Amino acid sequence: MNTITRWDQSRGLTSLQDQVNRLFEGSFTHDRSGHADLATWAPPVDIYETENELVVKADLPDLQDKDIDVRVENNTLTIRGERKLEKDVNQDNFLRVERAYGPFMRSFSLPNTVSPENIRAEYRNGVLTLHMAKREESKPKQIKISVSANNK
Repeated sequence: MNTITRWDQSRGLTSLQDQVNRLFEGSFTHDRSGHADLATWAPPVDIYETENELVVKADLPDLQDKDIDVRVENNTLTIRGERKLEKDVNQDNFLRVERAYGPFMRSFSLPNTVSPENIRAEYRNGVLTLHMAKREESKPKQIKISVSANNK
């Protein structure tokens, strides 16, 4: 004899939710204790251009300037460093860890219009700002047109 069971709408959603959770959990590697590995992160950046320079702004909160390395090599700008978990807090005392920690590296190809010799960096309020001057020959130039009367 077949048993009739009542259809439960939430049963399908629960399995979907479990699948989504497993998908996101799979993006972190876990150590033997089951804690997520927090060593993979990439700080967000904004890059914009003005008439005279290319500007890169990177969010690097909780870092010291000595923990940030900026290099230009073969027309590639590389920003690297490491954000460390606070040592004065025992790892077992954390209830939630959502911020990323560990080493990071971001690389960007620079256009030929940028002069790699003229790069200025400043770090203030957790934001690294790089000002890269454009080469003189790549800056727009205005040409004055003289107007003569009666084609003279």
